[in-house]
Amino acid sequence: MRVLVTGASGQLGREVVDAFSVGSHHEVIGCSHDVLDVADRDSCLQVIGSAAPDAVVHAAAWTDVDGCEKDPDRAWRVNALGTRHVAEAARLTGARVCYVSTDYVFDGSADRAYTEWDDTNPLSMYGRSKRAGETSLGPEDTIVRTSWVCGRHGRNFVKTVLRVVGAGTEMKVVDDQHGCPSFADDLAGMIHRLVVGRRPGLFHVTNQGPTTWYRLAADTVTAAGLDPALVTPITTAEMQPPRPAPRPANSVLDNAALRLCGLALLDDHHVPLERLVKELMASGNMVP
Repeated sequence: MRVLVTGASGQLGREVVDAFSVGSHHEVIGCSHDVLDVADRDSCLQVIGSAAPDAVVHAAAWTDVDGCEKDPDRAWRVNALGTRHVAEAARLTGARVCYVSTDYVFDGSADRAYTEWDDTNPLSMYGRSKRAGETSLGPEDTIVRTSWVCGRHGRNFVKTVLRVVGAGTEMKVVDDQHGCPSFADDLAGMIHRLVVGRRPGLFHVTNQGPTTWYRLAADTVTAAGLDPALVTPITTAEMQPPRPAPRPANSVLDNAALRLCGLALLDDHHVPLERLVKELMASGNMVP
């Protein structure tokens, strides 16, 4: 297959490029923002049209949740309209699209994990703009909803914890927001399987095991051999200053579609967490 990846310089995009490149016969075209600006329709039509891919993995997004709340026009332009542009260009070239969406399409009011068939009700501008992007996809395309993405590249929560606590600074972390961490290399591997398998529809893809931001921070500190006393739990209401964008209290995603299709689920999140922490500590790569 010839696969074009948007957002190829991001933490997930880089892993997706690797997943399609290493040990495979696929041709991968990685497009960073300076090559393909998804908010620019002409750019999408020209770059995707010229490449004529069989599939487009649309990983480009504006994922700054609080930034989206402050600048809704940019959120709509990149996450919603940008996805429309990618989908249009893909249809013109006969390519299928795999779009990466988010757990923030849910409001967090459920007392259980969300399945792919649950109604959405995003609380934040980020969630609304990503949900709008989902509506641009056709029945032959694939939507991958994921959550709490961490990895070797870019900015993410695990790197922040290692940097802050590694410097001996106390860190207060919310313990009343529940979700499932997703590690970029594992997530990219599942995207590869779904794209190569030409599986259409909506899939929740996370590493297994719900947790909270505080427990994830504590597990990160423990894996790194740092002082766990430096991480203390707080409630969302106690955050100072308060975050501009509301977060769902429960955004645990049930990977029901994968499970019911008989596809092996990703590892429990503690497995890739320990792997990532060891790699980051060995390389000193806690800063993007």
